[in-house]
Amino acid sequence: MKVMMVNGSPNAKGNTFFALDEMRRVFDAEGVETELVHVGNKIVRGCIACRACAAKKKCAFDDIVNETAPLFEECSGLVVATPVYFASANATLIAYLDRLFFSTSSKFDRAMKVGASVVVARRGGLSATFDELNKYFTISGMPIASSQYWNSVHGAVPGEAAQDAEGLQTMRILARNMTFLMKSIALGKEKYGLPEKEKWTKTNFVR
Repeated sequence: MKVMMVNGSPNAKGNTFFALDEMRRVFDAEGVETELVHVGNKIVRGCIACRACAAKKKCAFDDIVNETAPLFEECSGLVVATPVYFASANATLIAYLDRLFFSTSSKFDRAMKVGASVVVARRGGLSATFDELNKYFTISGMPIASSQYWNSVHGAVPGEAAQDAEGLQTMRILARNMTFLMKSIALGKEKYGLPEKEKWTKTNFVR
């Protein structure tokens, strides 16, 4: 069982990493393998909706999106973490997620992979960013792991998150709940299989 952890911060060892690392310690203790992908320091262009990925089974722009798509396919869970900029996620991370989710939609089924979003800020904009990231999971049939509170940690300068005892506790509980959910889904697949799917009925608002 593996969890893909995406760091959307430009700072490799900042407070966003600190929050992810708190989760990683729990995953290690629970016997869950993790792999960290640092996206926030990369140059990632946005999706242009060219739909070339439908035929190629990969994004037309060959960068970290295509490099990490196999890991996304392999993993049982995905944690996406970001600092908050203007009550939103880092734009680099959004470009990455748009293309990752769109380009893999015709390649493999994301249903029943467990998703969790983590947001970090000095003070405000956390809940708006949390909602923004969760939409990637809900459009993909991915159950969302929850914690004791919204999955947020406070901190400004690197390392300040260490002072947010409640935030770090929220991260630990999130990792435990995510582990339980992934294991429960694995058992459910063995006994019951996946839920029945229907062919997508696309209904446009303008015909």
